[in-house]
Amino acid sequence: MTGSQASDSTVGKEHDALHPTPKSNLRLECLPPVFVLALHLSTEELHRAEDELSCHGAPLTYDITEARIVLGNTAKKRRAKLELQWANVMIDESDASKSESPLKATGKGDRNVPATKRRKLNKNLESRMVTAETKSSPGSSTAESETENEDNTGLKPLSQLSISQVEKASVADTSDSEASEKSSSSPFDRDSFAGRVKVVKLDWFYESLAKGKPQPFEPFIVYEAKLLPPHEPAIRAQTVSSTIATRLPRPTAVCSPHVEESAVHEIVKRAQADAKPHFSRNQRRERVNDAMKNDFTGRRFLHAGGSKNQSFTKPSKLLHQTTSEHDEDISQALPQMPDWVLQNKIYSCERSTPLHCPNENFIEQLSSIKLARVLTGDDIGVRAYSTSIASIAAYPHVIASMREVLALPGCDQKIAYLFHEWQDSGGTIQAVADIESNQVLTVLRQFYEIWGVGAKTAREFYYDHGWRELDDIVEKGWKSLQRVQQIGLKYYDEFQLKMPRSEVEAIAAIVAEHGCRVTDSGLECIIVGGYRRGKDKCGDVDIILSHREEHQTYDLVDRVTKSLETEGWITHTLTVNLTNTKRDQQPLPLAPLAGGHGFDTLDKALVVWQSQDWPTRSADLAVNPRAKNQNPHRRVDIIVSPWRTVGCAIAGWTSGTTFQRDLRRYVKKVKGWKFDSSGVRERGSGRWVDLEEWGDPKTRAPTWQVAERRVFEGLGLVYREPWERCTG
Repeated sequence: MTGSQASDSTVGKEHDALHPTPKSNLRLECLPPVFVLALHLSTEELHRAEDELSCHGAPLTYDITEARIVLGNTAKKRRAKLELQWANVMIDESDASKSESPLKATGKGDRNVPATKRRKLNKNLESRMVTAETKSSPGSSTAESETENEDNTGLKPLSQLSISQVEKASVADTSDSEASEKSSSSPFDRDSFAGRVKVVKLDWFYESLAKGKPQPFEPFIVYEAKLLPPHEPAIRAQTVSSTIATRLPRPTAVCSPHVEESAVHEIVKRAQADAKPHFSRNQRRERVNDAMKNDFTGRRFLHAGGSKNQSFTKPSKLLHQTTSEHDEDISQALPQMPDWVLQNKIYSCERSTPLHCPNENFIEQLSSIKLARVLTGDDIGVRAYSTSIASIAAYPHVIASMREVLALPGCDQKIAYLFHEWQDSGGTIQAVADIESNQVLTVLRQFYEIWGVGAKTAREFYYDHGWRELDDIVEKGWKSLQRVQQIGLKYYDEFQLKMPRSEVEAIAAIVAEHGCRVTDSGLECIIVGGYRRGKDKCGDVDIILSHREEHQTYDLVDRVTKSLETEGWITHTLTVNLTNTKRDQQPLPLAPLAGGHGFDTLDKALVVWQSQDWPTRSADLAVNPRAKNQNPHRRVDIIVSPWRTVGCAIAGWTSGTTFQRDLRRYVKKVKGWKFDSSGVRERGSGRWVDLEEWGDPKTRAPTWQVAERRVFEGLGLVYREPWERCTG
């Protein structure tokens, strides 16, 4: 084998690896441009569908405005239409789809013209074009070049043609024999795609794949519409075309009218694309980041050092001190420092953090800056401020100097500078004032407070969709929201209300009652979250259910939820996860087979709760038969843990966010283990570490309180009461 042959062989193997040979004889080169909707498809499913279509020759496009066939996992005409409108596809609504998908197999055409007559018309058109080309000057290089390009256009696959060329190619076949052959082998009329877009069920492709040949589109068409030029009515586009045509320089030789018209359409298309470009998902993400840079560059509440792709602001200033201030700091004696400061313990799980501390006012200012970091996507800044806030919250003395700030683990010169400013100004920080007056952050914060909307989604609402108020989301994007977001928006005002501890206890008592109905009296019900840490007002209710008999906790969350729904306590069940039941209630494996996971993988249900205690129900209904329950809707999380790891579950769900994060970091760094609410694993072997001594029935924890203490002892930590884990 020669060197060139070896090289060709290598290149061939690489090509085969990138473009696998289709398992079916299905060939889709004859299709117009195809776009795959991401609707109801995971990223993996979307990529798989696109890869399979590409392997079978389909001319894929990633710009939906170029597509003539849109494959999607939807069966509703209204949703298909909205998907096109949201993607800025300009459609003529007066020409709504009538589910007419003319098929050559049935002898019907898009314009009610028989297929035989269309072939004759196409043949006559070809004859006229050939005659025009023959009459062109043979000595003109311009005429020869343009004629050659036109001929090549007819020979190229549609995946290599522009949209205007596809539409021209769909008007006439290259010869009568080819038209006759495609009439018998192709199940659709190419003329029907000229200037139109069709939303087709993705099932069409899989059925064609199974049968080895393209199937008729008609049974799978969800929506069909005529296309309009972007942001221009049809009559306007014709006027522009004619105007441009009159101003084009005429070639010396006589050109085919078809060629000249194609050139005009190409120019119009490029001009329209320049007027308003269309963006892919990645491009939209970059636009959001660029818009954020324009809004926040140079702001004092942000500084460099955020995410690797972000650099919104300038570096923070150095701390300046006069000689007198410096001497005063040195002469001022520091108070007695706690042991965790002297030993520089950086993990908040190694110290006590009370619910209320002497420096709450300063922490409130830092928390505002931290929230701004959350809203702008600065993950590194969020972690840094969380560490500093937790350290200051654990400090038992009122901070009097910058030296004290710098002595605390996790507090650097930036925090010291902010404290200096806060102290000199009488309790204010300019960065916080900027945050409160910033209109963009005000809107982002409002969106972020919708249940089910994170910071990333809030930024997409603002920058990508251009929404500025909650009403904008309802009016312009309601159908695009996930169900959990719709519920969060519907009860936005009610979810902002805090509930007293007595109401939390009442909700837990009802959940426990229904839990005993579906199991027995041995069920344990523990209120965790902010309630257990001692908060006077709670935003939601977190409840853990457990039972000493392991079989009682299988599918328990599903049974309890259905029982509560029957009596009307639960108005909306948003999610029911049986992750723990599906893995036989074993601690989470060290390396999951697919996907990642968060801190918690227990069975749980996120629900919307409304109290059925309505004392004036009869009187209200007598006055107004349509009267509604006036009790506010509440957010309730019901979690189920098997008894073998109930201590880990309670420790995780009780502690503050930074305490949980530092607990995982500590266990990884000091013990070499992996901790989550379903148990502890050795990182080396993946072996479950039984900290709660569940393996021996004689040594099992008699109560959940004992189980939680054993978790702290097994990790080598001093047990902290729930009200000592208030890190925020």
